Parts: sequence; C-alpha cells; structure tokens
Amino acid sequence: MSGSPPPPGGFVRRVGLFQATAINMSQMCGIGPFVTIPLMVSAFGGPQAVIGFVAGAVLALCDGLVWAELGASMPGSGGSYVYLRQAFRYRTGRLMPFLFVWTAMLFIPLIMSTGVVGFVQYLGYLAPGLGQTAGDLIGLGVIVLVVLLLWRGIEHIARITAVMWAVMIASVLLVIVATATHFSPHMAFTYSAGAFNVMSHHYWLGFAAGLTIGIYDYLGYNTTAYMGAEIKDPGRTLPRSILLSILGIMAIYLLLQIGTLGVVDWHRMTDPHDIASTSVASAVLEETWGKGAADTVTVLILVTAFASVFAGLLGGSRVPYDAARDRVFFRPYAKLHPRHQFPVLGLATMGVITAVGFLIGRHTDLATLIQLLTTVMVIVQALAQIIALTVLRRRRPELPRPYRMWLYPLPSVVAFAGWCVIYGYADKNSPGRRPIEWSLAWLALGCVAFLVWARRERVWPFGPKETGEEVGAVRNALEVS
Repeated sequence: MSGSPPPPGGFVRRVGLFQATAINMSQMCGIGPFVTIPLMVSAFGGPQAVIGFVAGAVLALCDGLVWAELGASMPGSGGSYVYLRQAFRYRTGRLMPFLFVWTAMLFIPLIMSTGVVGFVQYLGYLAPGLGQTAGDLIGLGVIVLVVLLLWRGIEHIARITAVMWAVMIASVLLVIVATATHFSPHMAFTYSAGAFNVMSHHYWLGFAAGLTIGIYDYLGYNTTAYMGAEIKDPGRTLPRSILLSILGIMAIYLLLQIGTLGVVDWHRMTDPHDIASTSVASAVLEETWGKGAADTVTVLILVTAFASVFAGLLGGSRVPYDAARDRVFFRPYAKLHPRHQFPVLGLATMGVITAVGFLIGRHTDLATLIQLLTTVMVIVQALAQIIALTVLRRRRPELPRPYRMWLYPLPSVVAFAGWCVIYGYADKNSPGRRPIEWSLAWLALGCVAFLVWARRERVWPFGPKETGEEVGAVRNALEVS
C-alpha cells in the first residue's frame, strides 16, 4: 500500500500534494523570470519574445508527462537515476544511471547558481553601490545559509517551503497587478517589420535561444520526482504536482512577460546600462507605483530567489543517495544524517558546486551559464529519459503505472525534438563559449570515471550484466505498490 512505512533508516513519506506542488513551483519560478525577461527580449529582438515562454511551456508540458509516468511507476528517491537504471541495465549495466548522477551533480547546482546570481543582481537595485567583491561574498553567504537551513528533517523543511512559496506567489502577483494598472497595449503588441519572418535564419536562432531560456525558466517541474521516497501516495501525488506546477507557472510567466512589455519599453531591457536589463521587475514597480513600492517588491523577489535555491538543493541533494545505496555511484553518498535522515554528502557537494557555479556566472554572464547547464543535462537526462519511457513500456509492461502518458507517444516525440533544437543550436547562440564541447567533455570524463568505478566494483564491463529484478529501483516501486 502507498502508506506503508519506510524501511529502517530510510526516508519518511510526509510531503503531500500541496507541499509537493509548492516545492516544484518554488524551484520553477524563483528568480528565473525576473532575470530572463530581458534575455528573452534580446534573443527575439522585440515584444515577440512571448513566443519563447510559450515554446518553453509546450516543451515543459510534454517532458513533464514523461516525468509523470516514470515518477508514478517508480517513485524512489533519485528521479532519473531510478528510471534509467531500469531501462538500460540490460545492455549497458549501470553506465546510464552512473552518467546521469555524474551530470546531475553538475547541472543541478548550476541551475541553483543562476538563482544566486539573480539574487545579487536584484540586491544591486537596493544597494546601487554594491561592488563585485561584496556581491560575491553575499552570494556565497546565501549559499551557506541555504545549506544550513536544509541541515534538518524533511517535516521542518516542508513547512519552510510552504511559507516561501507564499512569498513567491505574493511577489509575482504584485508585479502582475502593477503591470495591469499601467498597461499599454501599444507597447506590448507593437512589433517591428520582420518580427515573425519564419523564413529568416536569424528568427530561428532567436527561437532556439528563446526556447533555451524558456525551458530554463520552467526547470524544476521534476523536483518532487527526485524526492519520490518522501512523497505521500506518490502514484497520484507525483503526476498531479508536476502538471499543476507547470500549468500554474505557465499562466504566471505569460502574465509577467506581457505585462512587463506593456509597462517598460523593450529597448531599455537590452541596454546593459539601464536598470531594466538587470532588475526588470524593480523597474516595473518604479514606473507604476514608485520607488518605495519597488524597494518592497524587490525584497520579496530576493526571498523568492532564496526559496528557489532552497527547493532546488532540497530535491537535488537526494539524487546521488539511491544510486550510492544501490552501488551505482560512490558509496559515501549513501549515508544519511543519523538524526534528521537527509543525505549529508549529497547536500554538501551540491552546495560547494553551487558556490563555484555562482562565481563563474558572476564573472562571465548569465546567458552563458544557462547554455552550459542545459547542454550538460540534455543527452543523459532529457533525451535518454524519453527513450527510457518507451523501452520500459516494451520491456516491463507489467510494471505498475498509476498514471500513463496522455496521447502517447506524441508528447515524447515533441519533447525529444525540442531538446534536440536546444542542443543543436547551443554553440550558434553562444559564439566563442562552446557549450556543446564542454558538455561532451564532461560526459567523456564521466565515462572514464565509470570505467574506473566499474573496475573497482567488478560490474559490467568488468563483470556480468544485470538481468535480475532485485535492484534498488524495483525495491522502491514495490514499497509503494
């Protein structure tokens, strides 16, 4: 039964639908739209930037249906690790789940790094004289504080998340209401000549860049899938939390984007010397309700950014736990805190990588950081997981599926195509940065690490392939079936 008690020393199922949806939405929204609206406008070159958020929503919905079916079928901690192990163990043993954890240990903290970069950007609105060194130290301090707050039991964390979710909703709604009071349709819906010229190569470059930014803004709809072992009634709660969070955030983003374009001239968002290019929400409030209101909402946005990093590290730190427990990743990551039952090394490691990524983002640019993290995650998580869904339907038809993808396989095909567009255009949208080369280098390094690890553990290709059903992922599914 879904309410069965967890095994001794395991996670506790205390996260319900509201808290699960709040965790997803806090991670999805956070600081994202408040820092990427100017990036989206720059990518498209005008108010037609709303296309990027729509395209991102479509990709998130299609990919979210993949997560929903897999998460409901195998609700163990670790998310993709569980799914990839079950799908690919017959041919490549533990390679795919190992590579997923390897890449997740990089791209999840990089996502959190962008949130801290955005936090410091908006703090600069309240403290215009904030220097580079001071901003770096404050950002690092924020990361340390998040890790300290997560150093406790999940029941306390769920309550903290619900409070921060309420603050996030308040900050977003205030900005939306402010735009509605001074909205100019002429500013929001006046497009330059050729804005929708789909025959232009530049249009598709802008579309690919906008799709990348858009899906980055929606990332986090899968956070609770990483926490499957801590979700109440996961067969029902996981799919609902994923779909509700995507639909809710989609509505919020469209209102934010269109409303902002109707208040602030889009040319200001592309001017690096204008406050609208770094703190567009603050600029909106200043234009509509004055400096005092702008300062107040900026504080709420800072709390929202903090909540995003908090929720992301909460879910991400669970990723290596199941892998290590089932001997698919380095064994020290299998240890839980003796009192609060959270993965100690996973949280600490991701905290450190978040700090490093934050410093990289501060000394390069946010767009580059977004391109890097998306290319790192595409091959092993996004594309491989879509394939895993089809593989499992064919190899494991008897697997319990409380939720099955609507209109299968159409959402899988759309999601696969969308991720390929993001990956294929990464270098063209980041000239000189080479995110594809960096992602392939990290993947190759992961393959080397796997061979070293596999030899030590005496598993495939240095041992027999797995063919039995006794792996930890199945155990997790049986615990809740």
